[in-house]
Formats: sequence, C-alpha cells, structure tokens
Amino acid sequence: MSILIFCIGLLAQACFSARILIQWFLSEKKHEVISPTLFWVFSLIGSYLMFYYGWLRNDFSIIVGQFISFYIYIGNLRLKGVWRRIPVLFRILLAVTPLLAAIGTLQDSSHFVENFLKNEDIPVWLIVFGTAGQFIFTFRFVYQWIYSSRKQVSALPPTFWVISLVGSCMIVIYGVLRHDPILILGQSFGFLSYIRNLMIGHKSQKIKE
Repeated sequence: MSILIFCIGLLAQACFSARILIQWFLSEKKHEVISPTLFWVFSLIGSYLMFYYGWLRNDFSIIVGQFISFYIYIGNLRLKGVWRRIPVLFRILLAVTPLLAAIGTLQDSSHFVENFLKNEDIPVWLIVFGTAGQFIFTFRFVYQWIYSSRKQVSALPPTFWVISLVGSCMIVIYGVLRHDPILILGQSFGFLSYIRNLMIGHKSQKIKE
C-alpha cells in the first residue's frame, strides 16, 4: 500500500472517529442518545474519502458499503435542514461523484470483474465475507433512515447500535485477513462507542419509564 493511499484511508477513518467522539460526548452530556449534525457532516466527508480509498485499493466491499451509506448521510443532513444551506454546485459535486464513478465502472464490466471480483490478492470467499460485513454495517444506516423518515427527525435508535456491533466485528475480521490496518483501526475505535450508546439509551429509557 502506497503512502498516499494509506493517508487517504487514515484521513477517512479520522473523520469517522471524529463523528463517533462528537456523538458520544454530546450523548454523555445530555444523558441520552442523540444524532448531532456534525455526526452526519463528518460521515459524509469520511465516506467520500473512503470511497476513493476503496477504489485505489481495488476493494469491492468497501466501495459497495460506502456507495449505499453516502446518500443516507445526505438524507439525514436534509432532515437536519443543513443540506440546502450548502452551495448548490458543491451539493451537485458531492451527489454525483460516487454515481459517476459507479457508472464508469459498469461501462467497462471486464475491467470491473478483473480488478474487483477476480483480484488475485483477495480470494472470492474473502470478498463475499467482506462484502457481507459491509452490507450489514451499512444496513444500520438503511434501518436508521427508515426509522428517521417515519418520525421525520434524524435519530439513532438502539437497533442501529446492535447492527453496528455485528457489522463492525465482521469488518475487523476482514481487515485482519486483508492485512488492512485502516479497517482494523477504524472499526476497533468505534466498538466501545456502540456499546456505550446502548448503555446510555437503555438508561435514558428506564428514566423515562
């Protein structure tokens, strides 16, 4: 792995770690699980960088996971009323970049299969396992988006953290097998936060009852 690729991945994980720290700190302060705006801002930036990192690493599982969650982050920023305050041209650039990259990839299907699905560095079973982990980890945001859309407010329900724990464990295992310190570092850091948010949510729910 080149220094440039490593730095891009490290910067992406720094954004993801920052969102976790901010959400965790503010939830501890308020004694309930909250969904701060900065959580989604750092999520969007981190996802953009991580998408590029996965592309440079020829890692199909990372690309798929980030592609799905990227637009959910935008949706939450819309619920927060923040998205429309971003300059229009910058919004267009953010929204279309992953889509154009995906279209460009599919136009050359043979290149896609050769580089992502038939990568000699990654056996097929590991691609399947890593992609499954990314799907589960990403599904937490699909669940969160459905939950938030129904309530018309951006929220992080308890099930979100349970799914996070399961997906995180799988991605850490994948990262170990892939010898990818970026994935291991990022997921290991979030593990404590997921558990703590479940504890905070359980405690606040008991107080309300």
